[in-house]
Amino acid sequence: MTVAQRWHRSGPRCCRCPARVTPRRDGDCVAHCSRLTVSVVWIPALFSREMNLNAGNLSIAVVKKAELSLFRALWLVIAVGLVRAYLAKGSYHSLYYSIEKPLKFFQTGALLEILHCAFGIVPSSVVLTAFQVMSRVFLTWAVTHSVKEVQSEDSVLLFVVAWTITEIIRYSFYTFSLLNHLPYLIKWARYTLFIVLYPMGVSGELLTIYAALPFVRQSGLYSISLPNKYNFSFDYYTFLILVMISYIPIFPQLYFHMLHQRRKVLSHTEEHKKLE
Repeated sequence: MTVAQRWHRSGPRCCRCPARVTPRRDGDCVAHCSRLTVSVVWIPALFSREMNLNAGNLSIAVVKKAELSLFRALWLVIAVGLVRAYLAKGSYHSLYYSIEKPLKFFQTGALLEILHCAFGIVPSSVVLTAFQVMSRVFLTWAVTHSVKEVQSEDSVLLFVVAWTITEIIRYSFYTFSLLNHLPYLIKWARYTLFIVLYPMGVSGELLTIYAALPFVRQSGLYSISLPNKYNFSFDYYTFLILVMISYIPIFPQLYFHMLHQRRKVLSHTEEHKKLE
């Protein structure tokens, strides 16, 4: 019999529980039972708290997947609408009218994406996302919706197609990333097709604004002239020109940021493949 076994058999029992303590003093009993009580009470409590946190994280992940899948489905609706309208008409001219309502609804709903970035649902920069979303909402409502004459322009179809393909790829990328099963093809498309889609979309946006300028100037749309009781004037025609000029410093930053991300992500993937 080992020393520990002899001590276990011969040592006096605690006055409050079956455990043996040595030497037998009230202070030792109280300390032992206190430690026992803390263990019995707190260990299940900590385990329960961990389970609650895991359940909370799981529910958040489910919400993220649901929202991202919903946004991807919405842009798929626009893509299907464009294809159906083209097959029905046999021409790409004036296809905007076939997807006008869903485009306005979905693009306005994209304002939620700024909150998604702020709360970490979508891993993107809040500033860059806010600029991109607000510029699209502005173009959808303040230009294309307000100036009816430009709705039949081919430039409108140019940016609509670019937006649609970009968003379908982007939300597919986020969805599969959350599922921890991201196909390389989607990752490659996310960080490669923008090379063509970004200039395509920006060209369509600038050409549409440019096409709207004569009609805005002629109608005085959204312009405020003096005199008035607020002593304030606003020329929407000049504002649109300033918006076009703002693309010069901002677009290269967004474009080169994506090029940097492409080099970092795809090169890391290639290195990982080599190691395997």
